[in-house]
Amino acid sequence: MIGRLALALFVLGLAACSQAPTVIDGSSPEAFEKTTEKARRDLPIKDRLTFDAALRGGGRSYADKDPEATARQFFNGMTAKDVVEDAHARGIE
Repeated sequence: MIGRLALALFVLGLAACSQAPTVIDGSSPEAFEKTTEKARRDLPIKDRLTFDAALRGGGRSYADKDPEATARQFFNGMTAKDVVEDAHARGIE
């Protein structure tokens, strides 16, 4: 009995650990906000400030007429880990 319970807990633990990361959806402002908030929770706390900084300045230039749309397009399809890795590659800490 204890062996079955331990096995069941182990399987549940593996299922929780293997959850797929959230993919950012830039198809609309609402979807972008919802998925970036969820993706941010996928990160360890130490990476969340980098993620936030990347979202504020990522993929934008001063000539952008719609910087929010540019950010949605730039980060569309990325995971939070992808955003942080891209930020580090661009010198954002």
